[in-house]
Amino acid sequence: MGLKYRTYLDGTAIYGCTRCKTHLTTGDAIVSRQFQGQHGQAYLFNYVVNILQGEDEDRSMTTGLHTVRDISCVKCNTILGWTYVGILFLFLRIYFK
Repeated sequence: MGLKYRTYLDGTAIYGCTRCKTHLTTGDAIVSRQFQGQHGQAYLFNYVVNILQGEDEDRSMTTGLHTVRDISCVKCNTILGWTYVGILFLFLRIYFK
């Protein structure tokens, strides 16, 4: 399997995994904070690092049926959120460092 190298980010606002604090994105990547996920507030980011993507699945959301992939932390495999398939934005529930 080999070693997994993680990307470390610089900046004043670094967002990380809720469990292991692995860097995921920066405050500059926030597109919107006005989203509500199934379990609470969700942020919309235009890029993240150090994630694994799951399989495509159809999921019923407040705006209708969408094809999404769960995303998880590359270090601890905690599910962090989801991404729409074919759209460049990611919705995450993450820890603010």
